[in-house]
Amino acid sequence: MAERTVLALGGHCLLEGEDADHASQPATIRRTVRRLGPLQSADRTVVWTHGNGPQVGNRLLEQAAADTPAHPLDVLVAETQGHLGYLLARVLDSQWNETALPVTTQAVVDADDPAFESPSKPVGPRYTAAEAERKPFETAPVEGGNAHRRVVPSPRPQRIVEADAIESLVDRGQSVICGGGGGVPIVETDDGLEGREAVIDKDHTSALLGRRLDARELVFLTDVPYAYLDYGTDEQRPIEDADPATLREYLDRGEFGTGSMRPKVDACARFVAEGGERAIITTPESVDAALAGDAGTQIR
Repeated sequence: MAERTVLALGGHCLLEGEDADHASQPATIRRTVRRLGPLQSADRTVVWTHGNGPQVGNRLLEQAAADTPAHPLDVLVAETQGHLGYLLARVLDSQWNETALPVTTQAVVDADDPAFESPSKPVGPRYTAAEAERKPFETAPVEGGNAHRRVVPSPRPQRIVEADAIESLVDRGQSVICGGGGGVPIVETDDGLEGREAVIDKDHTSALLGRRLDARELVFLTDVPYAYLDYGTDEQRPIEDADPATLREYLDRGEFGTGSMRPKVDACARFVAEGGERAIITTPESVDAALAGDAGTQIR
């Protein structure tokens, strides 16, 4: 059976620059997929996940500017899953000659998750502190306080509704695009499943999916080559190799920003601690060397 790799694409892999328009998005995805050629192998089945923060943020801005009924966050997550899944599948078909199936994915969360009371997930563009003060929604500082972004609730996913169907496809060697934007956040009620106003972090959903599929590797592609200690300071240094216990120590002392590297490091630690062989944090440009163990943050 082919090895399984869950590959999580960060927002910059799909949309380059906050002011980029739709016409430039396919070109950005093509550049990303071109750099990921080393992943293409008959001995590997890739399960693609992706973020959607910029896209959901843009949809929120569009709704604010339009004189039309607004859609709730769970619907916007579903919309952007379809949008990005279509674009990624189209590029994979043309560049890898591979049919990847986009699956609209729902993730069950706890209705009482404290995240609903403490929004922390950044979406949309960056603002200066002065701009953030004038916004009608909640914002928080990111990237060391140099910028602010809108924040929304980000509950932890507990299970993936479509997991059985995704696993069946992967068992047949089918590449799947799923878990987009962390999945549509839903809760279980006496009347069935209901959407909730939130955006789940795709890093946690990717780790959950990886363990469910018994993936060998979980690879996070981002815009920095490593996870760093003391990021953004004169003492900044890369984490080249670590185990889950060491990462937990770093997390406990607050090494990583909530809206940036923290969920990736947390997800990597969880994936490996629960039986995954390896997790990697790297850039698309370094993925070949990272798979060989010679680049990126390697968690074993």
